[in-house]
Amino acid sequence: MTAYTKLGSSVLAVAVVTVTVAFLGSSRDGKSVAAHQSSSGIRVDVVFAAPGRVEGLSDTTDVAAAADGVLKAVYVKQDQFVTKGTLMGEIACDDLNAMLQTALAEGEGARQTRARLLRGARDEEKRVAAKKTDAARATFTEAKSRLERQRALYEGGEISRAAYEQSDRDFGVADADLQAAIRTEEWLAAPPLQEEKVRADAEVLAAEGRVRTAQERVKKCAILAPIAGTVLRVYARAGEAFSTVTPRPLFTLADASGRRVKAEVDERDLGKVVVGQNVIIQADGLGEKKFAGTVARIPAVMGRKSVYTGNPSDKLDRDVLEVEIDVTGESRSMPIGLRVTVQFLANRVGNPHAIVMPDRKLATVSGSSR
Repeated sequence: MTAYTKLGSSVLAVAVVTVTVAFLGSSRDGKSVAAHQSSSGIRVDVVFAAPGRVEGLSDTTDVAAAADGVLKAVYVKQDQFVTKGTLMGEIACDDLNAMLQTALAEGEGARQTRARLLRGARDEEKRVAAKKTDAARATFTEAKSRLERQRALYEGGEISRAAYEQSDRDFGVADADLQAAIRTEEWLAAPPLQEEKVRADAEVLAAEGRVRTAQERVKKCAILAPIAGTVLRVYARAGEAFSTVTPRPLFTLADASGRRVKAEVDERDLGKVVVGQNVIIQADGLGEKKFAGTVARIPAVMGRKSVYTGNPSDKLDRDVLEVEIDVTGESRSMPIGLRVTVQFLANRVGNPHAIVMPDRKLATVSGSSR
């Protein structure tokens, strides 16, 4: 090999190394900044790319039961739309239903006892007491008259002292019977004592509390839809046991009427994202099909990575920012949970419908080392 050949090989090697270093420096983390010229002549600059995942218009909600027991029935199917509060399944709670009926009976008994106390004695009892008072008064009047006659006879020496004292005792008994009858009639007509009313009120409140407790426990046996949306998954099967100690999702719900994307922006790309920024969304499973969107919300807290590309060179210890992106146009062809690549554009087009898709393939998230 001549000196000129060696010199040419060295120059070529240096040039290759220089180009490689320049390329890696301009595409940190494999998120290349690409400029593309569309067929209409509009330049579309991709600032960076980030992995993301497709979601419904609401967060995906896992639904479980709030009571232990055996699944009695499942009332919904996958892909079924349900409104908020729809009965999706039921836990067998026959023992709790019996407890509820007992609590209801006790509550009704406490209320009736209180009503009886506030109403007072029955009208029949009051009439009987009034008759007894009249009879006692008549007996008292007769005993009084007899005593007066016996006193006159005794003072005239016509009867013995024993006979007079017997009439006096009869008068005392008649007077006591009359006073007792009057007190009984007054007692039946008197309102209840304050402490009796307080006790009756407390018993009613306690009974109603037991009813509410039983009702709440029975309500937990019903598995209701917490939101309006589409049933994405049905994991529940009738006859299976469920435990709140080791809970598991029985249903998965989400608002599937539209799509949004949550992109995980690396902590070193935070300064490149603004609300209203246009993006392009694509996925390997969708081929060349792309979707336009805009950044809708930038949260105020960082989080850990949850979308993994499967590339072993990905840095898993990076903090990310979950940026919410509104997808423009019809997007229900993207299944919920699909991993996508979100490309953030430098061109701030006011109308997202005006985004022109580049003719060439846009930048994607590669697995280059950091």
